[in-house]
Amino acid sequence: MNSIDEHDCGACPIAHATTRRDFMRDAAIGVAGVLATLGLSRSAAALPVSVIDAIARRSNAINYAIPPADGVQIDKDNEVILVRWQNTIYAFNLSCPHQNTALRWNAAAKEFQCPKHKSKYTPSGSFISGRATRGMDRFAITRAGANVIVDVDKMYQEDENDTQWKAAFVRV
Repeated sequence: MNSIDEHDCGACPIAHATTRRDFMRDAAIGVAGVLATLGLSRSAAALPVSVIDAIARRSNAINYAIPPADGVQIDKDNEVILVRWQNTIYAFNLSCPHQNTALRWNAAAKEFQCPKHKSKYTPSGSFISGRATRGMDRFAITRAGANVIVDVDKMYQEDENDTQWKAAFVRV
């Protein structure tokens, strides 16, 4: 048997070649290239997903640029999903409200899905189907010029904070 532990990623010669962020960026570029090569229509890729970084963070307030078009942006460092959908911007917790598994965007179906128990959500975070019992958890969000500010200390659950949950968005 080899002296290198098979599960030790540090032993892999490419383990430190790229960061997670570099990998996500390169993967998104690759997918976009494949879609362009296949000549898929604009509607098939109407809500692209991208990895973003906050412009600034002050305590609980995270500042992001307003997305220029409909799409899904994920800030893994702060566990925020920023969605622009039909001239409305939402900020969601990255985790499924059922058992805190990171949600994934299904561009073809234009919905979020939990990979663990298959709960599904609309781009506005409303629950469609699955084991979850409520919509995606929304953060308080405000507009500040060309930016939005997400307050990660104010997270609203649809079943406990219905009024705040319904109001947690900005129009553009």
